[in-house]
Amino acid sequence: MKVTDIIEEAKKPLFTFELLPPLKGHTIEGIFEATEKLIKYSPSYINITNHQDETIYEDNGVKGILRKTIRKRPGTIGIAAALQYRYGIPAIPHLICGGMSDLEIENTLIELNFLSIDNVFALRGDPPKGESKFIPRENGFTHSSEMVAQISNMNKGIYLESSLKDPVCTNFCIGVAGYPEKHFEAPNLEVDIQNIKIKQDCGANYVVTQLFYDNEKYYSFVDKCRAAGVTIPIIPGIKPLARKAHLTTLPKTFSIDIPVELYDQVTNANNKEDVREVGIWWGIKQVKDLIAHGVPGIHFYTIGSLDSVAKIVEDCY
Repeated sequence: MKVTDIIEEAKKPLFTFELLPPLKGHTIEGIFEATEKLIKYSPSYINITNHQDETIYEDNGVKGILRKTIRKRPGTIGIAAALQYRYGIPAIPHLICGGMSDLEIENTLIELNFLSIDNVFALRGDPPKGESKFIPRENGFTHSSEMVAQISNMNKGIYLESSLKDPVCTNFCIGVAGYPEKHFEAPNLEVDIQNIKIKQDCGANYVVTQLFYDNEKYYSFVDKCRAAGVTIPIIPGIKPLARKAHLTTLPKTFSIDIPVELYDQVTNANNKEDVREVGIWWGIKQVKDLIAHGVPGIHFYTIGSLDSVAKIVEDCY
């Protein structure tokens, strides 16, 4: 079932969440265990993140420094298929421009179509670890809007190989990212919102936002998107703050602000458990206010905060 259909049919804001593939060499059992903690709250769908290859340098002692390419967390497509068939709810794989050519993206989409996965989340992806600038693969994309256009073309039966005989139209629902406090590379929020409008024009069906801790910034962002002609649903993304270190790492990583009240509460917390309780308290405040404002749903980022998310959802849903 498509995300847009789920939103349209829902009688209350959706509850959805996101999981991280296990490190290479580990099993899917950890994913199942994480899902079991939240499945009882009836999530509408589950997202699975994706990570491109990384370049590392190793000294083997004989040939000197060797350059190696590794992928630490493979398995996005397999996990999505396993979750969808195990739990009977849509699982949404993230597709990233980073490290993929247009042909590789097309072949991945064909496999997803064979697996009856008809929702995808299209992202540019971050620069590889240690790199300051995003560089597309040869015959790849610089912007996620280009990938959205490719997926939209496949939905119309347009593939890269124009000589295909009677190609089948795919039926993907396409999600994209939005940034209430702007993407760190954007010169300003207005340009960033225009990029969302471009993604919509290319075929995007809905937006999920980056995490934020001040709901007013989300409401303002939605208003500005609507004024710019963005009409598709905009789902807020929430991540419970769980460690004191988040006060510095989250603003740096995601280019966001921490409200003064939350900052003070976390700073004055006596121990890790108190910090986690503050994060849960703030998350409940955020979610209840968002639901009262009639948002389409709440998308939870669970990495490092799975138990906190469970408590917030139990209280709010």
